[in-house]
Amino acid sequence: MTLQNTPASPLVLGAMSFGTLVDDDVSFALLDRFVERGGVWIDTADCYSFWASDTGHGGASESVIGRWLGERPGVRTRVRLSTKVGAEPLWPGSWPEHRTGLSPRAIYQAVEGSLERLGVDMVDLLWLHQEDRAVPIEQTVDGLASLTSRGTVARVGASNHPAWRIERARAHAASIGSVPIDAFQLNSTYLRTRPGTLPPGVIHPFGVLSDEQRDFAVANGLETWAYTPLLSGAYDNPAKSIPEVYEHPGTERRLAVLGRIADAHGVERGQVVLAWLLAHGIRPILGGSKLDQLDLAMDAAGIALAAEEVADLDAPV
Repeated sequence: MTLQNTPASPLVLGAMSFGTLVDDDVSFALLDRFVERGGVWIDTADCYSFWASDTGHGGASESVIGRWLGERPGVRTRVRLSTKVGAEPLWPGSWPEHRTGLSPRAIYQAVEGSLERLGVDMVDLLWLHQEDRAVPIEQTVDGLASLTSRGTVARVGASNHPAWRIERARAHAASIGSVPIDAFQLNSTYLRTRPGTLPPGVIHPFGVLSDEQRDFAVANGLETWAYTPLLSGAYDNPAKSIPEVYEHPGTERRLAVLGRIADAHGVERGQVVLAWLLAHGIRPILGGSKLDQLDLAMDAAGIALAAEEVADLDAPV
């Protein structure tokens, strides 16, 4: 891998399938290309991907990243690592009823395991993977504070949490002088589901970025990351259909606008989706397992949407 002084990309590389559905060779190639093209943030989790592993436990993704870092001296200074805690099953087949959760002890043990697998002494951003109402959020924040105070964790974020719990967590962090949650990670794309439905793969009731969560994030300066922004390729791959939950009258109009703007720029619809998210200050997380898919997504960061195009894409249906 040749490291060059490439401008930093705002996109995030999602490593969920590394070590399970994506082998080391392909994972290393994707990681190399991502960094070569200016990628900085790599996103994983301690539970990735327990549902596709032989053991029923996660950790494979972090282990692949750890091996990659070990074979790339100096690359750690070029990347930032984010991982998640709280959703690892306690034993194979026990998820979602029995998972590690977000008690201070569980967080500490999870982070110790993540550091060992990643082969690092700190993570740049630790996410609370999904809310745990069995544990008061104040206790969770106390557990995070013990890690940030030692420098083991630089920043903390929350995925799949309602805004009110994040507000409570931030208030408690302020009261004890600890690092507050400053990032949201939620499902977000251009199309919107029908009311009362969730996209495929999203089981968390607060897992899809809502207007309230977005307003809360903007008002309080929280960074927002979007997972599954490209509907697993359905915007452009004719072999994949747009999920049924997006079937409503508003979708037809949105796809028409999306197609018109994509044609005007000579790019794919999915690239416009990524450019639209970036125009709103949202970091898309890129999945996929092919270099050409990664390159197309990275190219999207260079698409400059005009203000009127963003307004047209934003227009209510």
